[in-house]
Amino acid sequence: MRQALDRLYLWSGYLSAIFLVGIAATIIAQVVARFFPKVIVVDSTESAGFCLAASTFLGLAYTFRHGAHIRVTLVTRLATGMVDRLIHLWSLAAFIVIMGFMTYWSFDLVYFSFKFNDISPGLLAIPFWIPRSAMAVGSLILLIALLDEIVCVLMGKTPSYVENDMQAYEAHDDTPAVLDRERG
Repeated sequence: MRQALDRLYLWSGYLSAIFLVGIAATIIAQVVARFFPKVIVVDSTESAGFCLAASTFLGLAYTFRHGAHIRVTLVTRLATGMVDRLIHLWSLAAFIVIMGFMTYWSFDLVYFSFKFNDISPGLLAIPFWIPRSAMAVGSLILLIALLDEIVCVLMGKTPSYVENDMQAYEAHDDTPAVLDRERG
């Protein structure tokens, strides 16, 4: 099960990277198309925006698991033992509630976009359910990652985002965490 979940997060990160390449490709296509104004018309605004949304949401779970989300650790650095564990449980539970709400309504939005054949107003006229699906799937994968994480914390393990964050600090000798440990 652990390998399947890690693979899901990794492939979600790969898809996020592919959509980043999609942003670059559409912008390059628009720049090249400007040299041939009577032959090619490219509107990269919508497609780049859709790729940005897909990249953002599909990359959430991967970055969360690797400790790359911005976290305020002012309190958690001082907490130890059971207090630290309770803080992580509380924050994960709150995050699960928020993401559960968002995931539900994201899929609802996709469903109604499909049902009413909602089309983007730009040059490409893309059905909105397609880019919104990436948002809903990315939200769902993050929700799965959060549930995975809270189960790990309930089992007494260190959260993966903390573990990866500590490894990143240890990779650099001049970071505050390493300097604090060296001082005593």
